[in-house]
Amino acid sequence: MYAVVETGGCQFTVEEGNLIKVQKLEGASGDKVMLDKVLLISDGEKAEVGKPYIDHASVEAELVAQGKSEKVMTFKFKGRTKSRRTIGHRQNYTELKITRINTPH
Repeated sequence: MYAVVETGGCQFTVEEGNLIKVQKLEGASGDKVMLDKVLLISDGEKAEVGKPYIDHASVEAELVAQGKSEKVMTFKFKGRTKSRRTIGHRQNYTELKITRINTPH
């Protein structure tokens, strides 16, 4: 069984036991998280699609870790003006372990 959930403006396909990295959520390691924006649930034979979300469906997850992703470097350059600018950015993320997919039935 798998589900498609939305969190932080992104959609993720998840199964029980998966580890996913999502945009930063508040909490400490070991906390339980409930993702209630479920777009699709499928058991392999039939799929239930929400409009836009499935009522009374949710995905339970455990917060594993907080961290920062790899650095992304941006370089700005304007010709003939000696203008150069280097900027680095590291996005915060939360790592979740999917523990259970709750169906509405």
